[in-house]
Formats: sequence, structure tokens, C-alpha cells
Amino acid sequence: MMKIEMPTLPYATNALEPVISEQTINFHYGKHLQNYVNTLTSLVKDTEWADKSVEDIVKGAPDGPLFNNAGQVLNHALYFSQFRSPRQNNQPEGRLLEAINTSFGSFENFKAQFTQAATTLFGSGWAWLAQQEDGKLVITKEANGGNPVRQGLKPIYGLDVWEHAYYLDFQNRRADHIAASWDIVDWDVVAGRLH
Repeated sequence: MMKIEMPTLPYATNALEPVISEQTINFHYGKHLQNYVNTLTSLVKDTEWADKSVEDIVKGAPDGPLFNNAGQVLNHALYFSQFRSPRQNNQPEGRLLEAINTSFGSFENFKAQFTQAATTLFGSGWAWLAQQEDGKLVITKEANGGNPVRQGLKPIYGLDVWEHAYYLDFQNRRADHIAASWDIVDWDVVAGRLH
């Protein structure tokens, strides 16, 4: 269970280039996420939520500022920890690949469906690969700071499609950012999130 704090990046701020630039990391991680953490810390102070994990706040908070900031802290903590330096032909193996194949037919089918979800999400939000209690994997589209934990799912892999996640590097070309992002997924980290 996650505490309200800034996660540590498991790579250098320039390690994801050219997919995500150091400049984007500095703004997205260093400023956007830090602001969500600071705001959430101040919102829970001296309330019933003060000793709760971020996941518990996301699951139980009413819609509004508390949920929005908790959702973004959780989303970004998962997001920033699931990447590594770019690799061509980057794909999962083992149990994760088996689960993807069982749920979507093939890794290529999964990529196509996930890309469709991320590309067609209107406005700001997230595309998620999540796991049901029975082990089946599903793709969800979450507006704004939404997270699959609200529906009792376990988030496995999330892609931020708020413009601040890609605008400095790709401007308005969300689809190009989504396509490039496959090269930086650390599938070992994603696999470690399975039940």
C-alpha cells in the first residue's frame, strides 16, 4: 500500500529519450506529480483520510479534489515506475504474456486494443491494463484522475494521455506518443503487479 509521497524514479531523467524527454520528466514528474502529492498531503491533514493509503483514498473518497489528487498520485506513481530505456521489439514474456494471450488472443491484439482505447479517450485521462479478481486482463479508459481500483480491478499498466505527458515531445500527436511508448515499457515491473 502506497503512502502519500513522491516515488523515486528508477532511471535517470534522460533515460527514456527520445520517447519521453528529460524536459518532460522534469515538468511531468518534478512539477505536476509533486503538486498532486503536496495538494493531497494538505487535503488529508487532520481528516479521517490522514492515515489511509493512497489506494484506500482512491477507492473510498467522494468525487472532487480529494479523489482527483489521490487518483493522480496513484496513477503517476504506477506510471513513472513502469518504464526503462527504449528497446526495439519490446514485449512481455512468461506469465504476463500468457495472461495477455489468454485475454486478448495475442500481444499484437492487445496492443491494438490498448492503442485504440488510449487514442480515443476524449480529453484528459488514462488507458489502463487491469486485472480482474479471476485473473482475466481488461482494458479500461479512465477520465481525468480515474483508476481501475474504483471498479475493484488491479491496475497493471497505465498510460497517461493528459497532454502534459507528451506535448513537449509530440505536440498534438497523441497517437505517435502512444506508438512510441511501447519501446519503454518495463514488462518485468508490469508482470510484478499481477495477482
